[in-house]
Amino acid sequence: MDTLSYKTVSANKATVSKEWVVIDAADQVLGRLASRIALILRGKNKPNYTPHVDCGDNVIVINAHKVRLTGKKLTDKVYVRHTGYPGGQRFASPKELLNRKPLAVVEHAVKGMLPKNRLGAELFRNLFVYAGPEHPHEAQQPKQINLNEI
Repeated sequence: MDTLSYKTVSANKATVSKEWVVIDAADQVLGRLASRIALILRGKNKPNYTPHVDCGDNVIVINAHKVRLTGKKLTDKVYVRHTGYPGGQRFASPKELLNRKPLAVVEHAVKGMLPKNRLGAELFRNLFVYAGPEHPHEAQQPKQINLNEI
């Protein structure tokens, strides 16, 4: 056989088909939810996945404040940040963070599962997290998906 009967198709910005999807985070375990969201943002659930291209969908997460953490993570897990000043290390538990910024817990978990480069930053911009059940993206006609079907 002298010629190949197939060609490897590499997606690029012009050939990628991006959709809008809605995910309900109510009573979902945080880590499992974040890994599924990262998978959709990356585009790994599509047949034309290409590692160096943004071929994932735009993801809208609703009810982020109702996310569930298993075990004693709600009180024992610690998020560490630094203000940039000497002695400026600050600590927060998920319980405090959910009260202060309900979106930050989901965003932090998803961002940690994306690549740590320019592509990861571009993919993170495709994530929209909302604390309540409403979102302002009805014009994009997003489709509701069930995470167990992915």
